Amino acid sequence: MAEAEAALLAPGSPFEVGIEEVRGRRMAVFTTRAPHLRAVLEQSARFGDAELFAFDDGRRYTFAQHLDLVASAAAALRDRYGVGPGDRVAILGANSPEWIIAFWATVSLGAIAVGMNGWWQGDEITYGLELTEPSVLVADQKRLARLDGAAPDVPTVVIEDGFGELTGHAPGSSLPDAPIGEDDPAVILFTSGTTGRPKGAVNTHRNIIAFLGVSFFSGARGALVAPPAAPPPPPCALVSSPLFHVSGLHSAAVAMVASGSRSVWTTGRFDAEKVLRLTEQEGITRWGGVTTHIWRILEHPDFDRYDHSSVQSVGGGGSTWSPELQRVIREKLPAASTQMSVGYGLTECAALATMATEDMLRADPTCAGRALPTVELAILDTAGSALPDGEIGEIAIRGPMVMPGYWNNPEATAAAITADGWLRTGDYGHLDDGMLHLASRLRDMIIRGGENIYPIEIENRLDEHPDIAEAAVVGVEHRELGQEVKAVVVPRAGATLSSAAVQQWVTDALAYYKVPAHVEFRSEPLPRNATGKVLKHVLTGEADNSFVDDE
Repeated sequence: MAEAEAALLAPGSPFEVGIEEVRGRRMAVFTTRAPHLRAVLEQSARFGDAELFAFDDGRRYTFAQHLDLVASAAAALRDRYGVGPGDRVAILGANSPEWIIAFWATVSLGAIAVGMNGWWQGDEITYGLELTEPSVLVADQKRLARLDGAAPDVPTVVIEDGFGELTGHAPGSSLPDAPIGEDDPAVILFTSGTTGRPKGAVNTHRNIIAFLGVSFFSGARGALVAPPAAPPPPPCALVSSPLFHVSGLHSAAVAMVASGSRSVWTTGRFDAEKVLRLTEQEGITRWGGVTTHIWRILEHPDFDRYDHSSVQSVGGGGSTWSPELQRVIREKLPAASTQMSVGYGLTECAALATMATEDMLRADPTCAGRALPTVELAILDTAGSALPDGEIGEIAIRGPMVMPGYWNNPEATAAAITADGWLRTGDYGHLDDGMLHLASRLRDMIIRGGENIYPIEIENRLDEHPDIAEAAVVGVEHRELGQEVKAVVVPRAGATLSSAAVQQWVTDALAYYKVPAHVEFRSEPLPRNATGKVLKHVLTGEADNSFVDDE
């Protein structure tokens, strides 16, 4: 491993690392890199008529077709809507070719793509629009309908009806030539905030290109450490992650264009059998995603009926993998066992900071890997001082992939990024000779199937119910999802409530993954400390025995 890394990082190599000044601070960077995302797109022209992506509805696009459609859409956004550098273009929809084209068209103009959460309900959509003030909204009909007929106060391109006018605006045109700086914002992606309102994490062109560097380095290192016994099939990734997440956008939509690789995209609710069918039909070589999806694929009753021998690697992120999941992957996908990897990162650092490779996972199945090149990793105490190996504290990240801040939220930015550039992740863990181990998540956060959920947003909704006196939301363990949402509810005197009624109340206002899977009713007040805060550790300690499943 060490020899492979040294060769890849040596002076003159494709992954040579140097020291440069970035936003007023000297840091390690890859010296050979694209200056911005439009340059990445321009370089994709060399892949020509090779297939770039295919969707499960039958639509397929080559690199050349994609480039032409993006150039036309960019011209339309500029000519029809006046979009220019620094303007925002909001994208709200299910995974689709139109989503990807709209993203690339936006960043090619030097404008900022706003990836809105496709699971949001009306109030959440409205909040995202008000926060980012886009010049235009590109959305599908299903999401627009959630606004209950209230037209958003922004020019709107409906994907099903009007997107063709963008891609047909100027066929054969060249990409825009507006100047773009490395540290110009490229995209805003939303992450939950402790206040309950989503925060818009800004990723710059530099951030995303730094991600490409560490991602491609990881792939090259894996190929050197565990070279295939026979020439591998052409790379093709199966993508089920949503485009409004870094796992779908950075790791797939951007990385595939940059690498010249092919990808196959699923749409709609996750369907494990569809993944197996597409794997057989399309020769998928890589699966990636949250543990929930991987479990469902591996445990599907028809798993052995499909040919999945093409799968050469399995990867994931967002949380560590259980030793049991690792064992099952090795057992059921032996061809992929040497290229299994788990990354740790978050939206605020453009997706990836550490990587646990197969050899690391075999030695220590609970690890989250080592810091990737150009990434600095530290464990901080509550005062912000670095802790020694073995001591648990807050994980902090520094490097060219760290965001400049949250959109229009200086208070949250100041809380997240220290004066000397460390991103305080809110996750807790420790280092052991450079190897990261996660100890816990930000105290109250729930991670359900890779989705970060902050309880206060759900609690605020429950507090609005006329028959609820008080409520608290905690996470309970779930084998596939990691955690599920549980609401502990104290009804008002004389009120009659059911779990279904509580769940519907949340469903009416929030995205489906925030709806409690379990509801526990209590007649006694919730346990609180002297300052009035609910003692959630008491609630979670009782979770296995005390809650009532009324589902």
